[in-house]
Amino acid sequence: MKKSKALVLILILMLVFLLGPFLVIILSSFGSEALMKFPPKGFSLKWYDKVFNIKMFRTTFWISLKVGLLATGTALLLGIPVAYTVVRFRFPGKSVIELLFSSPAIVPGLVIGFSLLRFFIYVSNIPIIVGLYLGHTAILLPYTVRVVSASLRNFDPAVEDAAISLGSSRLFSFLSVILPNIRGGVVAAFILAFITSFNNIPVSLFLTGPGVATLPIQMLVYMEYYFDPTIAALSSILIVITVFIVQTAEKLLGISQYV
Repeated sequence: MKKSKALVLILILMLVFLLGPFLVIILSSFGSEALMKFPPKGFSLKWYDKVFNIKMFRTTFWISLKVGLLATGTALLLGIPVAYTVVRFRFPGKSVIELLFSSPAIVPGLVIGFSLLRFFIYVSNIPIIVGLYLGHTAILLPYTVRVVSASLRNFDPAVEDAAISLGSSRLFSFLSVILPNIRGGVVAAFILAFITSFNNIPVSLFLTGPGVATLPIQMLVYMEYYFDPTIAALSSILIVITVFIVQTAEKLLGISQYV
């Protein structure tokens, strides 16, 4: 009994440690004073209204949304065939290839961002928005490969072999048999990759430029000059949206088994 009480206490402390900062931010967003304080004094929704009235937040939100969707879609189109090849086939250098596809998730984001800046801007001289899109695709690819690979390993290859033995081509069997059965893993990869892209700071910090910025970068810039609860309100909105998307996907598809 004493052990169970100790475990419950540890669990409560961990929940406070993990959820406490979010609770502080959410409560601070309803404060009525011009400076963000906790506990807040008074109650006001004016900071939420201000979030939607600030043009730079609206503009950078759409940039983050477009880049996130395009980069996630591209990472999935590239990552699904790679995951299938790595899981289903044996070939020389397979372990090296798996390591290479994992490297963007291991190397610090600042290093990746600086390297991409040197390559995309100084060497290739491509537009900022294109470099941002390609950079996000590069950092999302390892997540899509890993999640889809986990889903493929849970799928019985005998089902695909049976379809091929009945005359189906490998491509048709993949599209009609495998892909529908791993849709939960694909959706999990999409959600994880999109959230990673939308919230990314290290890589976006190097690849953004005049007239092109993502929402997290714009939030950092805003905090350099203002310390009102506007950022707390915007952060609360993003927290609610993220939790809603993840919980909905979990209830419909059970994505937790893939990530």
